[in-house]
Amino acid sequence: MQFPWYQICSPEDNTLEQGDFIPDCPIVKPPANMEAGSELEVDIELINTIVLSQSCDLGHGKIEIVLVCPYLPLKDWLGRRPKNEHSKKAIRSAVKKLKRGHFPGYHLLNKENESMSHYQVVDFKNVYGINYEYLANFVSDIDERVRLLSPYKEHLSQAFARYFMRVGLPQDIRIEENEFWPLDS
Repeated sequence: MQFPWYQICSPEDNTLEQGDFIPDCPIVKPPANMEAGSELEVDIELINTIVLSQSCDLGHGKIEIVLVCPYLPLKDWLGRRPKNEHSKKAIRSAVKKLKRGHFPGYHLLNKENESMSHYQVVDFKNVYGINYEYLANFVSDIDERVRLLSPYKEHLSQAFARYFMRVGLPQDIRIEENEFWPLDS
């Protein structure tokens, strides 16, 4: 049985769900130095983003800030890798590792003929928050919006959770082989 990856949302569909692609989404980038009470100069950058907040929270108005992450075509992601990793062998290896989830800060999404013509890589290393009302109004002006479907949006959410919950230990467990070898029969 085939499960489609995406659906096209019409302009009449003004709902927001996890897995919604928001192209050229205005993201507020705060300055490096901020002080309470001072006037701030912020940059607004247009970034292709995908919604990571849970659909149930979005649908029931339980959140004020929507969590989004950038996405980019696989070819662009590969182009950003170090120059010494641009050989065919290195690219094949990187794609294989990305596909298997060995780059926890990134998640690979499939392509489909009509709705998504390129493989996409979601960047979990850069997370942004956007006001729900602003984003709902913004998407209502998009003619055709792409939405990631189940079970792929849950897979995306799980990959994000794995990245976000990782814990770096200050010291690894060291086991000397002679402590348990040979095994007693």
